[in-house]
Amino acid sequence: MMETQTKAIAELREKFHKKLNDEGPPDPMFFAEGFHSADIARINSNDDWLKRFLEHHEFNMQEAFNMLWETCTWRRKIGANDINEDNVKREYLEDGSCFSFGKDKDGKKLFIIKSKLHFKGVKDFTEIQRCIVYWFERLERETNGNQISIFFDMAEAGLSNLDMEFTKYLIGLFKSYYPNFLNYIIIFDMPWVLNAAFKIIKSWLPAKAIPKIKFVNKSTLKEFVDSNDALKCWGGNNDYTFVFVPEVQTNEDALNGKLDNKKVHFAEGSPLTEQSPCNFGETDEEQLLSVEPDAIIFNKDGKEIIGVIILKNITTDKILSYKIKTTSPEKFRVRPSSGLLQPSEQKSITVVLQPGYDVRGLLHNDRFLVMCLPVKNADITAQDLHTLWKSVKSTEQHKLKCCDGTENNETQKSQSILTSNGAGNDRHIDAFFSKMDHLENIYHKLHNKIQTLKYMFLICMLTIILIALVTLYTLKNDIKESIDRLHDDIKETMYQQECHMGRGI
Repeated sequence: MMETQTKAIAELREKFHKKLNDEGPPDPMFFAEGFHSADIARINSNDDWLKRFLEHHEFNMQEAFNMLWETCTWRRKIGANDINEDNVKREYLEDGSCFSFGKDKDGKKLFIIKSKLHFKGVKDFTEIQRCIVYWFERLERETNGNQISIFFDMAEAGLSNLDMEFTKYLIGLFKSYYPNFLNYIIIFDMPWVLNAAFKIIKSWLPAKAIPKIKFVNKSTLKEFVDSNDALKCWGGNNDYTFVFVPEVQTNEDALNGKLDNKKVHFAEGSPLTEQSPCNFGETDEEQLLSVEPDAIIFNKDGKEIIGVIILKNITTDKILSYKIKTTSPEKFRVRPSSGLLQPSEQKSITVVLQPGYDVRGLLHNDRFLVMCLPVKNADITAQDLHTLWKSVKSTEQHKLKCCDGTENNETQKSQSILTSNGAGNDRHIDAFFSKMDHLENIYHKLHNKIQTLKYMFLICMLTIILIALVTLYTLKNDIKESIDRLHDDIKETMYQQECHMGRGI
């Protein structure tokens, strides 16, 4: 068996490298430098990681290979290897809505989702996704790739706390990018009003994952989590109170550009301190490039959400090489992201928002960096151009923000612009939750009426009992008086008879 696994791992590794050598990485726009070096190193040396892909698909080689390739593609696009506490929304890590604490009875770490602290639509969803990836990556490092259990603490949660998009994203990570990483899905104290929603969630899981779902309450939690690991609010003995503790970093991490000051992390580049839109504007150097507008305005064009950047070489004697980078390469497709501009040439760059991302979350969280430098001739080779960019210490830089140009479109206000499954599904889900919300309101009204009826019934019963007692007391007195009168009558009659008999004698 061990020999078979070893051969399968070697075959998977060889299959990956063959495709990489034959075809190169997908989407050259994002993968100019190939897959991330850390992921390639894991493929080359970490048999356990490759084994997880095989186990995830029950040693189906083709499916394991497809997942491995897609995982490396996804990890490069979202920058999974570079996500850390310094470049995610720190306040989301510190609010206690999700954190890791304790273990289940199998010794697997618990990743806890405190449902009552999460409200759909309140936080930036992209930043939530990055925080979840941060925790998954951290748990991968802390457990050395061992499994974890998701613990949904649903005590005191209601419909406003249920976020189907968030739940689907979590499930998608386990299904597609973190092989054989899930031990249990433990759902604690789920309100009855959410039962229908979890039937939908179950449909998103593969059949073999359904038995991993465990519904528990305070009395049954001990079957999966030891009482000493269970928090007191779950009926356990542990009085732990959440405080976010940063991951212990190595010296190598500290050398990878984790600097102070406000930073913007652009893909394929080091962290850059926030500056004015153009570095050259505060110096005596000649400005080479005009970039318009100052903020990329995204609008709907057919089925796509796009923005346009206008680049113009404002020199009359220099050829410029330009590059465009973004803080969120997983969100955007830039066409083209690099190229040459002849003297006085103007070029339109299209930025397309990828399916699955909402334009409403772009205003304050995403940035673009446009860089340029002069080159000697238009025939420069790609290798020479790459070397030139690596060797030049300073370039002209323009930083752009994003804004939503669709927000004034009344037609689009009434529907979700972008979802992973299309607007139609969202409308069905929204309608479903609208009905659920209506049912919950009816339930609360009925519950209040029932409580009122209970009090009225209690008052009526007390009144009836009181009347009965008064009636009994009155009857008792009447009967006593009647008996006393009867007794007196009898005595009087007997006295009269005695008197009559005495006179007769």
